[in-house]
Amino acid sequence: MTSIQLFNGRDLDNWRPREDHHHLSGHEASHAWTVVGEVGLDLQSPKALITQAGEGIFYNGPEGRTPDLYTEYQHGDCRLQIEFLVAQGSNSGVYMMGKYEIQVFDSWGQEELTFGACGGIYSRWIDGKSVGGSPSRLNMSRPPGEWQSYEIMFQAPRFDARGLKVSNARFLQVIWNGETIHQNVEVGGPTRAAMLGQETATGPLMLQGDHGPVAYRNVLIEPN
Repeated sequence: MTSIQLFNGRDLDNWRPREDHHHLSGHEASHAWTVVGEVGLDLQSPKALITQAGEGIFYNGPEGRTPDLYTEYQHGDCRLQIEFLVAQGSNSGVYMMGKYEIQVFDSWGQEELTFGACGGIYSRWIDGKSVGGSPSRLNMSRPPGEWQSYEIMFQAPRFDARGLKVSNARFLQVIWNGETIHQNVEVGGPTRAAMLGQETATGPLMLQGDHGPVAYRNVLIEPN
């Protein structure tokens, strides 16, 4: 099937800010997501990004504290390609269907990976406890300020005619900077900080925006 460019490079007209702000821990967002032409690490302050005006990239502002951003487009089974760049110590995430997160994190030099490191499939939050989660099998991190890529083959959950779930969502394959890091990982339900609401057959792509400066570009999805 034909691939769909979810970010047109010029504006964020087909994206919406998340409105439930529980994930901001009681604090207001500082900025909105912004389209820019260039982005890089601020060498004088590596926890920040510097930008130049233009098109082709969107990022979550100088303080990296914006609402999560999700697409109007709803997907199910798909192949997603996306590029990201983080500042030092930054934390973001790619949520398939707004529910199931692949972690985006500055894990450069990290020796022991957990589900919370870059490339991890994040844990669920059940009865006040972290449950499950799958770390990346390799650390493919590049240094802060360098572009990285994910290619995600995703299978949506299945429901019967009554609307009851009959099979869970699966990350069929996740490729990080050219190396496979997950294969056929089942996700029993929404991961932590997912969009509110029940699991469904389709949902938006969501990007986390409130845990430090991060930039994205080339967001391409191919429905299956």
